[in-house]
Amino acid sequence: MPNERGQKPVVHTKKHVARLERERRQTRLILYSFIGILVVTVGLLVYGYLDITYFQLLQPVAKVGNAEITTREFQAQVRLQRSNMLNTYQQYSQFGQMFGMDFSSQLQQIQSQLDDTQGLGQTVLDQMINNELILQEAAKRGITVSDAQLESEIQGGYNYYPSGSPTPTITPTEVTEPTLSSDVLKYVTATATQTPTPAGTSTPGETPTATVVLGPTSTGTLQPSSTPTATETLTPTATATATETPGPTATASPTNTPYTLQGFQQQYQKSLTQLDKMGLTEAQYRELYKVNMLREQLYAIITANVPHDQQQAWAREIVVADEATAKKVIDRLNNGEDFGKVAAEVSQDTASATQGGDLGWFAKGAKDAAIDQAAFSLPIGQISQPIQISNSHYAILQVIARQDHVLTADEYKTATDTAFNDFLTKLRDTYGVTTYDYWKDRVPTEPSLSSIATQAALTQQP
Repeated sequence: MPNERGQKPVVHTKKHVARLERERRQTRLILYSFIGILVVTVGLLVYGYLDITYFQLLQPVAKVGNAEITTREFQAQVRLQRSNMLNTYQQYSQFGQMFGMDFSSQLQQIQSQLDDTQGLGQTVLDQMINNELILQEAAKRGITVSDAQLESEIQGGYNYYPSGSPTPTITPTEVTEPTLSSDVLKYVTATATQTPTPAGTSTPGETPTATVVLGPTSTGTLQPSSTPTATETLTPTATATATETPGPTATASPTNTPYTLQGFQQQYQKSLTQLDKMGLTEAQYRELYKVNMLREQLYAIITANVPHDQQQAWAREIVVADEATAKKVIDRLNNGEDFGKVAAEVSQDTASATQGGDLGWFAKGAKDAAIDQAAFSLPIGQISQPIQISNSHYAILQVIARQDHVLTADEYKTATDTAFNDFLTKLRDTYGVTTYDYWKDRVPTEPSLSSIATQAALTQQP
């Protein structure tokens, strides 16, 4: 019957009720689906953020034995390296402006290294692997660094010497050249007038790119020199050092330290603040010093038996384009033509041709493998057969002399560096090194020249 408003009551049939229930279920399904999609989307966004900011940082970019080098550690070291290189760049620029010196080639080299993201990342990763190898090998050999020694080393890195700073007093060690016999001298013609002086092999080295030092100076700025080096850097040097013998020897005498304890602590805390911005903790910073100290001890042990002399060869060469030309040159030499004059006339090695083909003294491993083998096996004075040194060049070699040379300080340092680097290469096989290629996509590109320029501009605004 009609209600008070005269409306007939709605009669819900079973069919109508079923339709309403179906619509409610569809509405709930759409709502739940929307909520589900929203939750999944938010979850993916959160996971992506956590993956970039947390999970990836914990992933190893390399393993040395059972020790992992994480992405976080790797990226912090790359940022530190870039910061050190940018410091050097700025100092070159300042010195160029102050003293009117042309450092354009140095600036271009640093810029090129900064732009080569993967090359810089590879250098840093290799150094971190070497550091871990040193830590593990030092532990195996029982080589340690005490807390007191570590603290003293860090203080020295900031020029703080409570007991007085060591000032080396240099005493030169004489290095004599070998005396050439008359049999040797007869092969030296008037065109080959270069005075033979020992020349070391090329230094393989492991560092690369930018050399870093132990800590800031008291002023935190560079001092003028013919080649500026950055001293406002934070990482211990990755370059091994050794006592150079024969060569200058040093005895330390104390001088006044430029820092008070308070001054050292202030500079140290300032460094920690800068390092924290790069993702490097104090513990990691101190470990860099520790690794450097362990490296020096291990370096001394490994290089203790490196000889202070080495056999070197003095030779001259003529380089031509093909074997047929090389044979014609040999015929001319065997017919009595002067080697130096022929070299100046036909050799395609322009650097040696101006010296009558003279290569000077060199040690094993310094030249092309084929030249190296001939230089240390040919009888003195004999003209070689054509030696293929590339797909398109042949050489004719004559050995003038082979003698043992006492190494200069620089040459001995090269020899010990080579021995130690070879040792580190062998350690990679001993402990096992694995690298993961995704490190190439995780190399930081900051700080950069543009970011520093932007920061400088902002600080100059009123």
